[in-house]
Amino acid sequence: MPPPRRKNNNRGGPRRSSGPRGGSGGGRRPPPPPAPEDELKQKEEAIELDGVISAVLAGTMFRVKLKNGHEVLAHISGKMRKRFIRLVIGDNVKIEMSPYDMDKARIVYRL
Repeated sequence: MPPPRRKNNNRGGPRRSSGPRGGSGGGRRPPPPPAPEDELKQKEEAIELDGVISAVLAGTMFRVKLKNGHEVLAHISGKMRKRFIRLVIGDNVKIEMSPYDMDKARIVYRL
């Protein structure tokens, strides 16, 4: 006959919990200090410009001529797709560009 099994492995020590509540871990770490606002704005903010649609391309892509003379490749933002906003050559639009890639943009508003 095999020996009887033990019911638990607790040897009388303190209970340790690995969950988010309670336990013997000394508490939470304080949050890191906030970064300066200037650095966050430079990283996250998109550049907003006005332009005119100069060509309609396949796949809801457009060539947009900016006021400064440059042309960028732009696509329609999700909200404009959702609302079925139609764009044609000659429409004035507001675009957003990433500071990391100045050749591509997103059309966010038809003026």
